[in-house]
Amino acid sequence: MIETKSSVNDVILRLKKVGGQVEGLVRMIESGQECSQIITQFQAAKAALDSTFSLVLHRNLKECMSNDDSKNVEKILKLISKQ
Repeated sequence: MIETKSSVNDVILRLKKVGGQVEGLVRMIESGQECSQIITQFQAAKAALDSTFSLVLHRNLKECMSNDDSKNVEKILKLISKQ
């Protein structure tokens, strides 16, 4: 798939932010933070990762469909169904 540099950088930035959230979660758990705060942070990290996944999925499917690449569309659909 051909993506612009800015779209790749956008995904990388999003993933780095999620990574920071996960590192924050580790610190919260290690320091014994309140359970409700940990759950809130988990939900935020999960939502950010889900949002990034949806963005990447949308871009990939859009690219495959615009190229009439049914083989790759099938691969993507199989990967999604494994979740």
